[in-house]
Amino acid sequence: MRLYNYNSSNDLISTPSGSYGKAYMCDRGLNSSGAYLCALVLILAACVGLLGCGTSSSNSPSGKGSVPTITSFTANPTSINSGANSTLSWAAAGATSLAITPGTFTSTSASGSTTMNPTATTTYTLTATNATGAATSTLTVTVNTTGKPTIISFTASPSSITSGESSKLSWATTGATSLAITPGTFTSTAASGSTSVSPTATTTYTLSATNASGSTTSMAKVTVGASGGALVITTTSCPNGTQGAAFAGCTIVASGGFPPYTFSVGTNPNFPPLPEGMSLNATTGNLSSSLIGGQGTYAPVFVVTDSTNTQATQNISIAINGNNSFLATIFPSTSIFHHRVDAATTNLPVDTSPAAPMYSGYLPATVKPFFGNNSNAPFPNGIPAIQVPYNQANVAVTTTLYQSYFTSGPIPANAPVEGTSNSTGDRHVLVYVKAAGGNNPALYEMWQGTYEGGPWTDSSNALWPNVSSNALTPQGQGTSDAAGLPVAPLLANADEVIGTGTPSSPTGTIQHPIRFTLNHILNYWVWPATQTAGVGSCTATGGATIPTESEISQSTPPVSCTMSGPAGEIYRLKASVATPSCASTSPQAEIIITAFRNYGIILADNGDSGGLIGTPDARWNDNDLACLTSLTLSDFEPVNVSSLMVSNDSGATSH
Repeated sequence: MRLYNYNSSNDLISTPSGSYGKAYMCDRGLNSSGAYLCALVLILAACVGLLGCGTSSSNSPSGKGSVPTITSFTANPTSINSGANSTLSWAAAGATSLAITPGTFTSTSASGSTTMNPTATTTYTLTATNATGAATSTLTVTVNTTGKPTIISFTASPSSITSGESSKLSWATTGATSLAITPGTFTSTAASGSTSVSPTATTTYTLSATNASGSTTSMAKVTVGASGGALVITTTSCPNGTQGAAFAGCTIVASGGFPPYTFSVGTNPNFPPLPEGMSLNATTGNLSSSLIGGQGTYAPVFVVTDSTNTQATQNISIAINGNNSFLATIFPSTSIFHHRVDAATTNLPVDTSPAAPMYSGYLPATVKPFFGNNSNAPFPNGIPAIQVPYNQANVAVTTTLYQSYFTSGPIPANAPVEGTSNSTGDRHVLVYVKAAGGNNPALYEMWQGTYEGGPWTDSSNALWPNVSSNALTPQGQGTSDAAGLPVAPLLANADEVIGTGTPSSPTGTIQHPIRFTLNHILNYWVWPATQTAGVGSCTATGGATIPTESEISQSTPPVSCTMSGPAGEIYRLKASVATPSCASTSPQAEIIITAFRNYGIILADNGDSGGLIGTPDARWNDNDLACLTSLTLSDFEPVNVSSLMVSNDSGATSH
């Protein structure tokens, strides 16, 4: 038997792959090693027919023809900045369709291109397909995420110029490779800098900062105008107003400089703010109030600022008439605060207690009106007071130093403050609440009151919850003054002096003692006071020292004292003292001097010796009131009122 059959003709025969090659035949009778050799020969022949055995991106079923060929797949550019495009191009053979992913792009063209706009680095795959299979190719487009430049600032200084002048444009940037300012041809690569421009008309300049990611812009305007001259406030006065009423209005007018203007009130503490309850419109300069709270004459500093930040200032006086007739109604007519003390009608004797006289060193001091119209310019002069309705809303009140009678009260935002909020002094705030709705009339008083934008703070306060009664505050508890007295009903006020007359022809009367001060008061009090803050001491019969800061009696007085002038002592003008001649031409002072004789003055606090306390009011005539200085403290004598006292806790009088 032959070992194998051999085709000696070397004829070509068809292979399973469809190619041609030599035909080899192996006899089935071969032994096992021969069979394996024959199989290997057949396999190698098949590989040759399949064009070689290697890796390929094609995917084709056997016996179906050739898969497509991708000649090229490129990106231009291969690296872009965020927001830019890249063009993907291809060339392929034998494909019936092409697709690029990610995305939905498809094509049937053997070659071509398409634009992509990736937002992040992306690998794209080109797939070329025919009936036999598919071939793929990939590429990557890198996206740079560097941001656009940042313009920190772009300003013009000055922003307003006169024609022919220059303005400096200044910039500060980060991340820019180039800068340009238009209109014009200015360019720069500096991150910050400046350049001068001289526009002949109002111009808006645009700064463009550019880098590979794009551009950022900012604008600055230079206003060009004819010179308006120096900036000035032309308003020099405003109408008078009345406490408790709406203000007629006043417009602060400016000229010159470079409009538009901004209006404000100066913050220098040496000048007052606006009267309480008034406001200034920053854009229009309109001064208004729906309900004036202040009283007296205020001379704030008004400020106008133009578009170049140039400023002009002007003091303008705003005179406010008080509205204080309610003060005369505080406490009943039977109160010691409304009782005459003149000897002719009451027979009340001179107080001969060693505690009673004013200290001899103070007697040469003149009477000085610590109230008026312009006498404390630019601030109002005196202690103001305001009346509110029975249903005035309560606000929180925080007391920081001494006694507190209330932690909330009907203190309005427009309540006037003694010396205004710019004062560093006593800053008394006095609020009278009208009776209505089943509520009693009440008196709230604060010392060193400060408005806190809604609530108030004070250093001490006092409350008389029903001033239709004669009740005093508790002994030794204190009030808003040193003597433990109420302040409001003891103030000289223009309403009671003027009466039904006019400021120049007043017809009123004062029917209460007027509070006054001495440099130091004695460290004791007498009825109707309830507290003191003084110096010195007194001894009783037998030589014992009377405890200081306590009440002493006019009916059983001390034996001796190291100081004199107790809190609450009432002094009347001696009958032997003639009315000063100036009173004949000072009608306001004349009415007050008459009150000195009939109701006296009451020692209420430490302060300048002879300081007479009243309300600020634009109706006071300061020249008229100056007549009071013709009197000295030596013209007064202490009055023993002990026979009138019913109880030291009450202001009621026995007759």
